[in-house]
Amino acid sequence: MGRGIHGATGIQYNKRKRHKKFPRTLNFNPTSAQFILLSSLFIAAIFNIPFLSAVYEVVAPVTLNEWVFFLSVPLLLTFFNIIFLSLFGALFLPRTTVAIAFVVSSILLYGTLAYGVIFDKSMIQNVMETNSGEAFSYLNSTLFLFFSILGLIPVFAIFNLEINGKLKARIKHLLVLNLLALLGIAIIATFLFKSYAAVGRNNKDLTKYIIPYAFYDSGYKYLRDTYFYPPLPYKVLDKRPYLKGNANKHPSITVLVVGETARADKFSSNSYSRRTSPNIQNAGAISFSKVTSCGTATAVSVPCMFSRLSRENYDSRIADSQDNVLDIIHRAGVDVTWIDNNSSCKGVCKRVKTLDFDPSRDPKFCDGDYCYDEVLVDLLRETLSRPSKEHRVIVLHMIGSHGPTYYRRYPEKFAKFVPDCPRSDIQNCEEAELTNTFDNTIAYTDYVLGQIIEQLSTIPNSSMLYLSDHGESLGEKGLYLHGFPYNLAPVEQTHVPMVYWASKFSQPEYSDCVKSLSSHPYSHDNLFDTLLGLTNVQSSTYQPTQDILRKCES
Repeated sequence: MGRGIHGATGIQYNKRKRHKKFPRTLNFNPTSAQFILLSSLFIAAIFNIPFLSAVYEVVAPVTLNEWVFFLSVPLLLTFFNIIFLSLFGALFLPRTTVAIAFVVSSILLYGTLAYGVIFDKSMIQNVMETNSGEAFSYLNSTLFLFFSILGLIPVFAIFNLEINGKLKARIKHLLVLNLLALLGIAIIATFLFKSYAAVGRNNKDLTKYIIPYAFYDSGYKYLRDTYFYPPLPYKVLDKRPYLKGNANKHPSITVLVVGETARADKFSSNSYSRRTSPNIQNAGAISFSKVTSCGTATAVSVPCMFSRLSRENYDSRIADSQDNVLDIIHRAGVDVTWIDNNSSCKGVCKRVKTLDFDPSRDPKFCDGDYCYDEVLVDLLRETLSRPSKEHRVIVLHMIGSHGPTYYRRYPEKFAKFVPDCPRSDIQNCEEAELTNTFDNTIAYTDYVLGQIIEQLSTIPNSSMLYLSDHGESLGEKGLYLHGFPYNLAPVEQTHVPMVYWASKFSQPEYSDCVKSLSSHPYSHDNLFDTLLGLTNVQSSTYQPTQDILRKCES
């Protein structure tokens, strides 16, 4: 019930009681209908600046009809705001209802303006699966100032307002306001339906910019799919995979390094002008220059890249309820170990031996929040030191170039490119500083990969495959970080590095064959079959045409 009435009788609160909570500093005493109307206008005109800007770019109004259509958009949004706020508490709790909308909207607007983030279902999943260390890395003074101006101050003002009107009058005024809103929607639909249908049909992703409703819709879908849909029965894709031919006589070691947020165009092995990957180049590793990711965020890309499902038909519920490639390799008799230096394996490793992420596992490399990726080199050495007659697959999951605190991904002595940007509000960094910081993360990743190859170089029948989960925007087109909807995502978020090294490179014909493939287009969809091929696992799930290295193995 609103604070301007007491019970259902419409008797106003004693003002002295309100003074104890909120000092009266505003003389504006609107009715509930006026309050909802003004709040709806504010949400449409201020919090939805990104949405209106996106519409403007699509429509590019020149003619009178185009301008009429464009100007009708904020009006239509205002009408929908009125109805939404009325349905969700405007009658009894108008201040609380609007305050919640303002707080949520201010945070969403910051994410969109500062980083270009769109809060679709995959982004909600990414947010929900972010650990506390990653979450705190986004806190900075710019966010606090922005949230104070558009969140805290308006909310303080809202709770200083005295909403006038008894219950009966409040019902009447809100009813009239909603009828007018419905009438406005009807008029716009009558005269501009064809324009809305055409723009909507050709630009379906525009609705993802609408604040806060796109977030509410995505949040609902995430909760529904994660917590309310019944689990699917688990599906074993291959009950009897096995090791081919004489594979058992020659145990192999395959190290798969899952990179984080690395960009293919930042590797000098892919013709980047800076010398960011000298170690893998000196080791004779081969970079594949045209590889695309399955998603633009870890929560999607990591499960997808190990799944039998392709990017086009990937569904997280289906992928989570059936074998991934590690399950099949393990069932064939290969010893599979997942070693994590990231938040988690996103469910991929739950049926194989796992060494979970521990931010305090080694004081040389860890600070309690994160560990430098060199910790994986030591953990790999420990794993390899344990004798085994089985074939082995060891997955190393890096923290890599995870933002926005890129400067925390490499030790100070590895700050090869300076000045860097030691802050999380990266949109306020100079372009050169941000580039230096990110390039340092790539150079450090290269160092770690070089150390891994050095360990394997003394082991016969060994190989290393490095593949990043997704890329990263560094201010191009006004976008930062990652997680943009795939259909809208820029190439910086989907073009990922892949690097392959094998002890068999001592055979020139094999090395030359792999090099000949390195400029062909591939994607995360190829990982499933390429891993089966590398480990000599025969499976009914194997698709030979998807195995990148099959041509060179024959």
